Amino acid sequence: MILSKRPDIERFLAKPDPKVRAILIYGRDMGVVRDRANALAAKSVERPDDPFDVALLTDGDLDSDGGRLEGELAAQSLMGGRRLVRLKLSVEKASLDRQAAEALTAHAEGRLNPDAVFIVEAGNLGRDSALRKAAEKAENAAAIPCYEDEPGDVARLVRETLASDGVALDAPALQLFVSRLPRERGVARQEIERLALYLGPGSGRTASAADLEDFLGVEPEASLSDAAADAFGGRLAEAQAALRRARAEGEAGPAAVRAIGAYLGRLRRTLTLMRNGAGAQEAAKASGVFWKQEREFLRQVRAWSLEELDRLQPDVLAADRACKTAGAPDHLIAERLALTIAGRARRLGL
Repeated sequence: MILSKRPDIERFLAKPDPKVRAILIYGRDMGVVRDRANALAAKSVERPDDPFDVALLTDGDLDSDGGRLEGELAAQSLMGGRRLVRLKLSVEKASLDRQAAEALTAHAEGRLNPDAVFIVEAGNLGRDSALRKAAEKAENAAAIPCYEDEPGDVARLVRETLASDGVALDAPALQLFVSRLPRERGVARQEIERLALYLGPGSGRTASAADLEDFLGVEPEASLSDAAADAFGGRLAEAQAALRRARAEGEAGPAAVRAIGAYLGRLRRTLTLMRNGAGAQEAAKASGVFWKQEREFLRQVRAWSLEELDRLQPDVLAADRACKTAGAPDHLIAERLALTIAGRARRLGL
């Protein structure tokens, strides 16, 4: 069985199907894999950290003892409760993949201890993985792929983690903090915990975006964001200065073109929402515009149109392709694109 849709996964994690004995959780973001495995372990046994109820295995255990995994799955709980076997695979190795797949199949079919729960944590398994195929095919098993968190998932994680420490962020601060967090959940969680310490656990404080300025420091990609905003605002000299500053900070031409494309996307989304009846400020917030940039962004929204953005899109795509050509002067390509956009912005009255 495959559980790929988020609502199905959340329902399963909240209330696992008792018929499912084996669960494979895999994906590129090991932080999400670990969080889901921990949540499932907590639902599977009363004491997920008790060595009498739980067996924790790794790649090394399978390598050193080929029969260890099935032996643990066949064993009974020493305390008489339900048993949990967790396997963490951190390396890609065909022999380990096959060994885990065989054990999962046998356990799902009830040939070992049918009262035990088997949870496997793995990286980004391909379609040819025997373990993945076994989990997807077996009747009493589940395969849960883990994809990169969406901004909404990250925002929920921030709110819930901070709430557990008795602190919070207001809406603009939450938007700012989420936009600056890495998408790998393990690293993101560390940053959230660091923020909780900064705000003071148990203080009941609700921080604003201004309160976070000292904590966040200077955003590494701020120069690229500034360059895109200046280009669409018709300020060529400022856009060029920001691009050159970004280059000095180590940001290459392709990143600049992506930043310009992302800014165009925000303008397009805002204008589309407005065409469908939304107010300008409401549409800008829904498009992810930070409150400090809102006034300038809305000034640009009044000048640009969806038709003008459509005419500009081929230039952005061409610049993106050109930057990916071997030996291309990508910083000059990005500056030329900014020049093109700023020129059109000036003709629109910006």
